[in-house]
Amino acid sequence: MKRTFVKRAILPVILVLLLSTVLSACGGRSQPALVNGKINIVASFYPLYDFASKIGGDHVNVVNLVPAGVEPHDWSPKSRDMQNLTKSDLFIYLGAGFEGWVQDTLDSLKKDSKTVVVEASRGIELLPGTEEEHGHEHGHNEKKDEHGHGEKKEEGKDEHGHEPHEHEGNTDPHVWLNPANAKQLAANIKDALIQVDGEHKADYEANFKKLADRLDQLDGKYKSELAKTSKKDIVVTHQSFGYLAKAYGLNQKAIMGLAPDAEPTSKDMKNILQFIKDNQVKYIFFEELVSDKLAKTLAKDAGVETLVLSPIEGLTEEQAKKGDDYVTLMENNLNNLLKALQ
Repeated sequence: MKRTFVKRAILPVILVLLLSTVLSACGGRSQPALVNGKINIVASFYPLYDFASKIGGDHVNVVNLVPAGVEPHDWSPKSRDMQNLTKSDLFIYLGAGFEGWVQDTLDSLKKDSKTVVVEASRGIELLPGTEEEHGHEHGHNEKKDEHGHGEKKEEGKDEHGHEPHEHEGNTDPHVWLNPANAKQLAANIKDALIQVDGEHKADYEANFKKLADRLDQLDGKYKSELAKTSKKDIVVTHQSFGYLAKAYGLNQKAIMGLAPDAEPTSKDMKNILQFIKDNQVKYIFFEELVSDKLAKTLAKDAGVETLVLSPIEGLTEEQAKKGDDYVTLMENNLNNLLKALQ
């Protein structure tokens, strides 16, 4: 009798454990939960998560919507993500057309939701979406406030009080790969945090200052080191380094366009091979979250090598375990650029 009771008591526990294992396997990586007693922030992808975590410090709990090892272009929110977003105090997204899912997500937010929504790229001058047009850059035609931030216009806002981005679908959204732009993203996040939680304004200002100083140092290092290189041409798989190239006098030649899954034509491949030969390019850059097959095939045909140049759209699982962040990954990028441009 006693043995039967023990079996009956243990069986539900075993079933729960098995069910948890199955759900974990089916659902992939679990998302962090919202935390009571802190400012809950949902960030649309890694750089915004990193900056919000550093600026918010102990006062915030930040959820990164895109898990480690996942390419943001291939991601869209699930029901758990929407629950986190609806219950959050602050939702930070990049804008500039980067998150194709964001407008539908904003439209689906309850009208009575108290979530403050911030488009982090506001105030940054955007580049056109094609490589050939990068010499004809243009930015927001909006009025600036005394801090240099774009002021909101009442006309044309959606039901949440947000303006549609004028350049959406026609711009290069990879603004964060220029540290000066990254600093502007961080400033917008800091301002939003103060709006949501003015009680800890001094802490947010101090944490922002520390991050801003690191970004200024990073910018200075890029300028001084890359100025010494005689070569300026870089061949990349994904056209995501326009802001970095413009800031530091480099010339980006991309195998594919802004979408990392775009397919180059045979003519594109021929042109790239000729460019590599004409400019004595030694390396083709690839990124970790996208297949390196094309880069390696092209490198083999051209008789050159490959190197990583991360667009920092997310961390690999290895980088996450190692404790890498935006600054360390940008430092790794600089080291690889210097090696390629010798």
